[in-house]
Amino acid sequence: MTQSPKNPLHGVTLEAILTALVVQYGWDGLAERIDIRCFKSDPSIKSSLTFLRKTPWAREKVEALYVRSQTRK
Repeated sequence: MTQSPKNPLHGVTLEAILTALVVQYGWDGLAERIDIRCFKSDPSIKSSLTFLRKTPWAREKVEALYVRSQTRK
C-alpha cells in the first residue's frame, strides 16, 4: 500500500482560504498577485466566493497562492 502525499487543501474551505489570503496580503496585494477583477473593484469575501465557485481557473490560482503562502511559513 502506497501513501499518497498529504493534500494541503484537505479540510480547508474556500472561504477560509480567501480570508487567510486577505489577512496576509490585503485586497490590493491579492489583486497584484492574481489579476481578477473581483479583487480590484469593490472587493468582498461574498462576491469573490461567488465568482471563484463559478470559475475553476480563478479558484485554482487562489488555491495555488494559498499553498505557496502556507509553505513559506
